[in-house]
Amino acid sequence: MKSDQAFQIKVPASSANLGPGFDSLGLAVNRFLTLQVEKSNEWEFIPQSEEIADTPSGKENFIYQIAAGIADKYSCVLPPCKIFVHSDIPLARGLGSSAAAIIAAIELVNELCGLQLTHQQKLNLACEFEGHPDNVGASLFGGLVIGSHRGSEDTDLIHVKDLSFDMVVVIPPYELKTKDARNVLPTELSYQEAVKASSISNVMVAALLTKNLELMGKMMELDLFHQQYRAKLIPEFDSIRRVAKRAGAFGVTISGAGPTVICFTESGRGNQLKTDLSLVFEGYQVEELSIETNGSRLTNYTFYT
Repeated sequence: MKSDQAFQIKVPASSANLGPGFDSLGLAVNRFLTLQVEKSNEWEFIPQSEEIADTPSGKENFIYQIAAGIADKYSCVLPPCKIFVHSDIPLARGLGSSAAAIIAAIELVNELCGLQLTHQQKLNLACEFEGHPDNVGASLFGGLVIGSHRGSEDTDLIHVKDLSFDMVVVIPPYELKTKDARNVLPTELSYQEAVKASSISNVMVAALLTKNLELMGKMMELDLFHQQYRAKLIPEFDSIRRVAKRAGAFGVTISGAGPTVICFTESGRGNQLKTDLSLVFEGYQVEELSIETNGSRLTNYTFYT
């Protein structure tokens, strides 16, 4: 550790794909994974919230596993720490919980070993573990990211902060593992299908950047890469979309691999959309989210005992 001073790492959650931006678009949202780190005699992860109550407390912890791999890559030794972990990001629901943990691990090693990694180096590392830049890029940079990952240390990313719309998520009471959600996808598309799918994605990104919300929503729902396949794993998807559109949402899509469904509406209309959806989907978490413009942050921290 560079010093004996405790520090805090705060990483935002994210929603990936936004429909046709499969494995390339990510949007940071205002839910967070927070690590409060202090020097100790052994590694210990202490959960501070219900979402992560069952995660391992020792070196089996996912964050430690990622951190240890990075430390080995840079030939540095991780000093043992006690880490208080708080998260309000639901696990296996399509809001980037694993990506946030990967970014937190990278920030942890960077601080403990004094690596002074650039944002690009952090992004390259994250993509090595995650395989694509959507969720990890959003958690690292905040705002919207549009990225392309083509192998080791070959990742390009555009970062956009100037966005304005409200979001409401409907979170079903069950998990959907990313592996299962990927297993339902086709292994290939024909050339003609790929051209059509990429044109839809291109127009959606252009609509997003030019603030043409109606066109953005239209392109979201025309996605050919993943939604038509994954919707079969989310029985309530069609009804959520129908209710949300009736209540004024301009776009509805699966968040990441699902099962969370994210509904987009004009700024100032999120609270009403949340109310309307809550009345219909009583057994679900229905929450308004906002765009988180800040990416991962590290600050000094004082423990009070």
